[in-house]
Amino acid sequence: MSQHSVTVEVANRRLKISCPAGQESSLLLAAKELNQRLLSDSKSYSIKTPEQSLVMTALNLSNDLLAARRELEQERAAMQSKIDLLQTTIKQAVTSQYLKKA
Repeated sequence: MSQHSVTVEVANRRLKISCPAGQESSLLLAAKELNQRLLSDSKSYSIKTPEQSLVMTALNLSNDLLAARRELEQERAAMQSKIDLLQTTIKQAVTSQYLKKA
């Protein structure tokens, strides 16, 4: 897959970043989200340097990612449980119909 360069601004710094073709808009959205988080986090904490702000925001984003993964895994487990119940119910219904005909 070919790479494209995209210029983004993060923490008032312009960065030229390579990304896969077709992913440019996702990269720009990610940079926008990061900037919004940096602004929000800098208001919430007494942060003295841009580096501290970046680290705190990275930690918050990592925490959000881990929480979303846990939630997704719980949803998958719940969905699998429902699928298993549905399969069991169908199997019982089919078996019951088969035994009635026999």
